[in-house]
Amino acid sequence: MRNGCCLGSGHKPRGSLGRSKAAGTRGAECGGMARGSQETPQSGMNLFLGTVLLLLLLPDVAKGRDSCSALFRGDEHHECCNVMVKQQNPGNITHLLHLSRHCLELWHSESRACACLRERLFRLLQSGQHSLLEGLKTLLLSVSREDVTRDVLITFSPTTGPSRLNTTEKGETGKIHLPREIFRSLSSQTVSVVVTVLDIQQLGMFKEVNQTAQVLDNTVVGITVGESSISGLQDPVKLTFAHRQLPHGVTLQCVFWDPSKGTSSSGAGQGTGAVPSTHSHPHVPVAGQAGGWSSSGCETQPGDKGTVCSCDHLTFFTLLLNPALDSSTAKALIAVATAGCGVAMAFAIFTIAFCIFIRCRFRFEETVHINLGLHINLVGSLFLLNLVFLLNSGLSGRSHPRTCRVLGGLTHYCLLCCFTWTALEGCQLYLLFVKVLGIYIHHYLAKLCLIGWGFPVLVVGVAGVIGSYGEYSIQNMEHQVIAHLCWITSEHLLVHYITNCGYFGLIFLFNMAVFGVVTQKSCSLRNTGAVQGHRKPWKVTLVAAGLFCLLGATWALAFLTYGISSAAVLYIFTILNSLQGIFIFIWLVVLYYPKTKETTGSLSYITRHDKTTTASQD
Repeated sequence: MRNGCCLGSGHKPRGSLGRSKAAGTRGAECGGMARGSQETPQSGMNLFLGTVLLLLLLPDVAKGRDSCSALFRGDEHHECCNVMVKQQNPGNITHLLHLSRHCLELWHSESRACACLRERLFRLLQSGQHSLLEGLKTLLLSVSREDVTRDVLITFSPTTGPSRLNTTEKGETGKIHLPREIFRSLSSQTVSVVVTVLDIQQLGMFKEVNQTAQVLDNTVVGITVGESSISGLQDPVKLTFAHRQLPHGVTLQCVFWDPSKGTSSSGAGQGTGAVPSTHSHPHVPVAGQAGGWSSSGCETQPGDKGTVCSCDHLTFFTLLLNPALDSSTAKALIAVATAGCGVAMAFAIFTIAFCIFIRCRFRFEETVHINLGLHINLVGSLFLLNLVFLLNSGLSGRSHPRTCRVLGGLTHYCLLCCFTWTALEGCQLYLLFVKVLGIYIHHYLAKLCLIGWGFPVLVVGVAGVIGSYGEYSIQNMEHQVIAHLCWITSEHLLVHYITNCGYFGLIFLFNMAVFGVVTQKSCSLRNTGAVQGHRKPWKVTLVAAGLFCLLGATWALAFLTYGISSAAVLYIFTILNSLQGIFIFIWLVVLYYPKTKETTGSLSYITRHDKTTTASQD
């Protein structure tokens, strides 16, 4: 039994304490034995001792206890939060929770000493034997694998904690849905299920560095089944977090506590999952890792009365409320918008001057004069909107309430004027390209001005009569005011949804339909050779992009500012709308200048060609 002798003596397992001279001597004796010799009582004893040593060490490795063992094996600093971490005295949960509440180093430090304390705290919480502590409620179940004929249902709430649920009846409390797959894949006949509901504000746990999101009800739910880490579930664990109507501008995200987030070291000894998986989701911290919230392996399904989190592993879960804006993001957006307004106003002046110049410099037919008049009015409304926004951002928060109401109404009026002139641009294109009609209405442009500047007056007048305008405050999750604006007040947000969101939504749908028709007709004319060779491809693309911008497509990004990526969309929305004046200016220069005798770049040429084609067919 030479191989058995070498396993028991000469080959020491990693992390073992069998490094004595006697072990080395036994290894040499084993190596010097003649091939084919018989097993002696001494070699049998060595094999037995080696097997026992392996069995004693394997549980620590399998359960991921590398942080503490590595700490005590090396020459690491054994102090965290001014507390000496000792191997003989692991500490009780009351002492560790006291450190958690009063020492940020415990959650932010990557030292092995702090990682060891975090590991001990997590294991004590997962044991289910400390349910009488304030802010901690635990449910301990013993589940037999043979008795599990259906999924295990558990209900929980921040006030009453977890309890077993035998039916699928609906309620206002949270629910945990443990699939049968978990229990059928385990080797043990009976396993313990520990569900822990923690109030992290009272316990001082789960503190992520620079966290801006808020934990729903300060509640974290921990789930442990057996002694192994479980991940890679085909049938995911479902947690339903019950909640009421959430504040405006808040996005929901299901997350779990990932001990390896935000650190440079990689996890080691993460545990052996009961379910095979290529993704490791350890349920305990490991060496040198402070941790943070992660959404990997979890899906979020928001609802009116609750949000369902579907995750493929077991650990500590919660529901994060991510604000659309925080203080730093709001200040950055205001700075970008202020700079963009200055640029947009400058190019609006250039655009108006350019349109007036070419109207006086070149002789155009009446249709082109009307088109240029529409462009001047649209750019003029953009100029006024940017000017009023600069006044609003500078005076809001310091102005008289009556002044703020007037400024809010003026801002709303300029915004509606932009939307209305965008709609009139779409109507003009519809008449030219779809109906293929010339404009023979007496004082047509003057009547368009009456609609473009007069209709918003009626809307703002009605909104002002019912007291819709005043100071509007943008708040974060802690209800701290991060920005002031003279706008539609929070009590009259329905006015905003109807007059701004609804009104622009209809305009945008109509203009995009017109844009599709114009693009199709332009492509068909190029394919027939009517305009072939007169425009380079890059100019055609630029004209299409300018037309897309002219019809207000950049404003549609406002509908995408709801969700996890809302901050990024807000930046894009602010930048593109600040550059809208530049886009329109470049578009007009490419489209109308220089003006040849029979240019094919103007919209009127395509219209005339379309009308001629229609007449010849008749």
